[in-house]
Amino acid sequence: MNPSIKSGDARTDHDLASSHAVDAPVTRKSAIRKKKASGYDKYVDWKLFIIPVVLLFGILIMPTPYSMKDVGTEYKVGPKAVTNFLAKALFNQETPYLEQWQLLTVQIMDQNMRMGALGKDRFLKRDAKWLRQNKIASDKVNLAQAMAWVSDNVPDERFRGLMKSALDLRRDNLKYETLTGDDKAAADTGAWHIQVAIAMGAFVVFCFLTECIPLPAVSFCTGLLLVFTGVVTRSEVAQLYWDDAVWFIMGSLMFAAAFVKTGVDKRVCLAMFKKLAVPNVKMISMIFFLIISPLAAVISDHALAAMFLPIAMLLYQNSLTQEIPEDPELGKMLMISIAMACNIGGPGAPSGGARNVILMTYLSDMFGMDIGYFQWITYCAPFLVVMIPATWLLVNWQFKPRIHSLAPAMDQLRKEIDKMGGWSRNQISALIIFVIMVFGWFTEKTFYEMGILPIRLGLGVLAMAGAVAYLMAGIVNWRDYQEKVDWGVVWLYAGAIIFGRTLDGTGAAYWLARSVMDLLAPLGMNSGLPLLAISNGITAVVTNLMADGPAAAAVGPITLNMAGLAHPGTAYLPFMAMSTAIASSFAYCLIIGTPPNAIVYASGYLEPKDFLRVGIPLWFLANIVLLLLTAVYWVVRGFGALPNF
Repeated sequence: MNPSIKSGDARTDHDLASSHAVDAPVTRKSAIRKKKASGYDKYVDWKLFIIPVVLLFGILIMPTPYSMKDVGTEYKVGPKAVTNFLAKALFNQETPYLEQWQLLTVQIMDQNMRMGALGKDRFLKRDAKWLRQNKIASDKVNLAQAMAWVSDNVPDERFRGLMKSALDLRRDNLKYETLTGDDKAAADTGAWHIQVAIAMGAFVVFCFLTECIPLPAVSFCTGLLLVFTGVVTRSEVAQLYWDDAVWFIMGSLMFAAAFVKTGVDKRVCLAMFKKLAVPNVKMISMIFFLIISPLAAVISDHALAAMFLPIAMLLYQNSLTQEIPEDPELGKMLMISIAMACNIGGPGAPSGGARNVILMTYLSDMFGMDIGYFQWITYCAPFLVVMIPATWLLVNWQFKPRIHSLAPAMDQLRKEIDKMGGWSRNQISALIIFVIMVFGWFTEKTFYEMGILPIRLGLGVLAMAGAVAYLMAGIVNWRDYQEKVDWGVVWLYAGAIIFGRTLDGTGAAYWLARSVMDLLAPLGMNSGLPLLAISNGITAVVTNLMADGPAAAAVGPITLNMAGLAHPGTAYLPFMAMSTAIASSFAYCLIIGTPPNAIVYASGYLEPKDFLRVGIPLWFLANIVLLLLTAVYWVVRGFGALPNF
């Protein structure tokens, strides 16, 4: 399969949009080449597809391991047992007989316990916004009454003791073999959901790696499997397909189509690279890394991938000549550079991704330790300093384009822009809408927290608002979106969201992480650098199967608790939080790993195996760099002061 013509409709539109970039003979040769089957033209390869099908059903029919039943008990019976325990301890009543403010009290305590926030001070800081985020129904009167009662009637030591007892009850004292009736049935259901999630994981990963069925079809198989096995209902699965991240990818591909149609991408591209003395492929890919990676530490990697995608596509299209009408390796190199530059940039600052904030919150809630914004940068920014040149070298080593100089492309762009003349009304409108949209991406969260915005908009809603604005301004019509957006990628990422949420919500990710930790503990790898290496590896594997935020949320409490047991009260705890957050950004290997991966895949130049070409060696390299960062640089910053280290 020729990756440069993958997603046949999308590539045809790119070629039409840039037909002036190459002369007629080249266009005719490209048209002949487009007749080859693309990924979306293929049918099911049953010789390969039978393997994940057998694997799926093999896992489903196997006897459920006790460890899954144990986690199922914790997830399905644990909340009920904990709230009943707290209700009796605090109010001497069963949960069904509590008043609304009393029920709210034990619900907040239960949610805090799951997050490791065992202190009374953390309870008293919970507000209406936090309750909404955690789907706890309440009103101002009941919340105020709950806070006042706990503040006046529950001393700090008793509160922490109750929370510790509740945690022990859920994790250690609640045994599957002691359950009866409805509780046992609930635990069995939870274990079955975990088994389904693990089977689905094996099925999805194999299908993505081999492309034995069209990749968007994998997304629909995921939803169908969850409904057929009873994990979700038909109405729930429909809701799961429309996450904010899915809206973002859809909107970003729409505005990329508008950029290409108006020619704004040409003007932006020339402005970025016209000062290069030697505009060759290596220098331009280096600029991608030098610009995108540091920016990804402070702004959304989704937005950066969407902004740079049209530029990379334009560079490729304007580099083709009669002598070289197709250069798939060049297209792959440019696209993969954008994705990997986005992926490696996130650890540089706390604002580089939700995973960083999640681990900082866990650390504060569970152990009362805080990492400042500047502190994080001083510890983690060196990771970027090493990874930027290392990843650039790796990308240039893996992809060998036939075209080396992009000077002809720059010259062609200058000629085309000269023919355009001054900025047209549509170009100005497209740029204004884009700037407003990017400003919204950068500020909507801050403005919401400051109270300027009454509701949280989200990146996806803003992206779709921009796409609609392009329609309203007459810059594009719906036919442009219909033909130029790779809708298969939108559905592909929707399925990835469902997959990740299933791993997280069922407890399958927790089961995987805990199982590995339990296996390694007898080997003496449960403290110091070995524990960091193992926890980093587990996190880095899980994050390739689900979004980085959910991966950090699922694995973070496990790694931090292991760290707390091994080195209580030491600098090891914040270091474990930072290393787990960094490792959760190592989603280099699969299209579904991160939104930037999915966005660049929508260009049509990449195959799933191209992510593996770079992703697998980069995954190992990043883990090694992180471990060396800990063992060398962090030792100087205080890690070496740990007892017995």
